[in-house]
Amino acid sequence: MTAQPLVIWGGTGHARVIREALRRESWHVVAVFDQREIVSPFEDVPLFVGTDTFSSWMHSQSVEVVAACVAIGGNDGKSRLDTADFLLSHGLNLPTVIHRTGFVATTATIGDGCHVLAQAAVCANARLGRSVIVNTAASVDHDCVIGDGVHIGPGARLGGEVLVEENAFIGIGAVVLPRVRIGSGAIIGAGAIVTRDVPACTTVIGNPAHPPIRK
Repeated sequence: MTAQPLVIWGGTGHARVIREALRRESWHVVAVFDQREIVSPFEDVPLFVGTDTFSSWMHSQSVEVVAACVAIGGNDGKSRLDTADFLLSHGLNLPTVIHRTGFVATTATIGDGCHVLAQAAVCANARLGRSVIVNTAASVDHDCVIGDGVHIGPGARLGGEVLVEENAFIGIGAVVLPRVRIGSGAIIGAGAIVTRDVPACTTVIGNPAHPPIRK
């Protein structure tokens, strides 16, 4: 199968992760874009800066570019979704990327532009919205509902029936117990053990998870 051209928006480490996950799929990365003046993460792929440059670059291509991946990690789900909408407005598809070692149950539902990375698991009846990242070795157990723009960090564990609302961030190695609700834009610190609901736009850390103590 002939590889199809694809662009990546975001020029740092997550771009490298995405390209690795694409290795056995029929995509060929032809350009990287970012809002910042930085060095391309790949020696063989050029990096361009800004939305205006992107629009002119798209019009200059002799081969139709049909797809893009948004490589914006961290806790910036809103930027990830805004960038996805910008790319969609240019007629590009946002393929779901599943690493060859990742697991997605046949009864799970995965939205456009999601990334299920190396050794990650999305289990039975789980539902992922748009542009969700399930990062390296993270797991989303049965019947979880994950909102648009959520990032579940490396090694994080979500028990069954967890609800994570849009743009929330689950830090590295965090554990969320079954049937807990994580509000929109909440941040769960690395290694936190979440035993109860977390309100929207709240940061929690520790075991059991609690807001940071302000001095």
